[in-house]
Amino acid sequence: MSDTLSAIVSSGRTGAAKPALYIGLAGDAPHTPPARIALGEVDRVDLGRAEVRSLKHATNDGARVVTVSLADPRMSTHHARMSRVGGRWVLEDLDSKNGTTVGPDRIKRRPLEDGDAILVGHTALVFRDSGGEDGDLDGAPVQIAPGLATLSSSLADRYRELASAAKSNVAIEIQGETGTGKELVASAVHQLSGRSGRFVAVNCAALSGTLLEAELFGHKKGAYTGATEDREGLIRSAEGGTLFLDEIAELPMPSQASLLRVLQEGEVTPVGGDRPIKVDIRLVTATHRDLDQEVDVSKFRADLRARILGFEIVLPALRRRREDLAMLVSALLERHAPKRTVTFSSDAVAALYAHDWPLNIRELERSLAGALAVISADRIELQHLPASVGATEPIDMPIFREATPEEKGLKEQLTTALSRHEGNIAAVGRELGKDPTQIRRWMKRFGLKRD
Repeated sequence: MSDTLSAIVSSGRTGAAKPALYIGLAGDAPHTPPARIALGEVDRVDLGRAEVRSLKHATNDGARVVTVSLADPRMSTHHARMSRVGGRWVLEDLDSKNGTTVGPDRIKRRPLEDGDAILVGHTALVFRDSGGEDGDLDGAPVQIAPGLATLSSSLADRYRELASAAKSNVAIEIQGETGTGKELVASAVHQLSGRSGRFVAVNCAALSGTLLEAELFGHKKGAYTGATEDREGLIRSAEGGTLFLDEIAELPMPSQASLLRVLQEGEVTPVGGDRPIKVDIRLVTATHRDLDQEVDVSKFRADLRARILGFEIVLPALRRRREDLAMLVSALLERHAPKRTVTFSSDAVAALYAHDWPLNIRELERSLAGALAVISADRIELQHLPASVGATEPIDMPIFREATPEEKGLKEQLTTALSRHEGNIAAVGRELGKDPTQIRRWMKRFGLKRD
């Protein structure tokens, strides 16, 4: 392999992180493009209703102000305001008719934390401590390839680097939790590579142990009982194209040795065969495990680990990229209900942004598909979402109130348990003697996160 990491162009981003406000899902118009408002050079953000959406910068009495107008009929003309106060951003409701919520709480005034989800009318907003480095963006971000689009500045940088790496022959490793879209990214790598062969995706964890090598490397007729004909195998079927090995850490040691030979020699020997066959493949791998740790405990070959090293990209969990939720929901609605005009209630929007999404984009897709299957009026309400997603209190509370001493004590107990168990909800539930679903309800109620 002649290509090295020097073939990859780095973005070279420098400087301090700058906060940003993201315009997310609009319940009444979920295909409305998202937006990013950079807050690094801003002192105040005024939020209100208008006929059409607009972002306007101005200077008022020396203060740098952004007026964000949203075409949301449930918003008031002067709905809420964000102000920079002593190095922090503070959100204030301006006595709006339908109120302003942060997480599950209807608020009058509250300092914002990184990742806070805000609901004004039917529209979700997300505040982040970083992301404003690239300035404002009014509309969908550039899609480098299908699946490679994000409002996150840091992830967009990695996508651009990935696009450069895709044009070389360097091995690419995709890391991330289950359901973060690793196969979609691998497919994008194949499209960007310009290779003329097929994209072949293999889930190593799903292959039968006894027949795994025959499936991967092919077999000769009579190699084993049931081998009634020659089979080229999955590796040879990717000739001239891209082989994507998902969950590569699940390969047993003997198969790892055979794969190492393929990568070192550029040839594969079918099961039951005695003559190697030359192959030309581009390898992309993925895993949710730490391969270096797997090497340390002798579950993964060190020489194979060295061979598949190249460009590495870590896909963040959905709970870490809520700014992309509106874009993802819109894309999934296009996939599952392209001819329907689907809307969301404010409670449903709040639930989507409050949920932790432990199974990531895959869980989001299944949740929306399930809701679309049962609604009759093309409006998704809270009760149409799975119980795990909708396990939150309605956000349309009549008045704002301070937490009771009992609630404050419960929140402190829950915060301590989450910290002690490093966000493991099942372990927290065992300690507190509660079902994990109840733990999630409390977390959403108090605005707590696993991370």
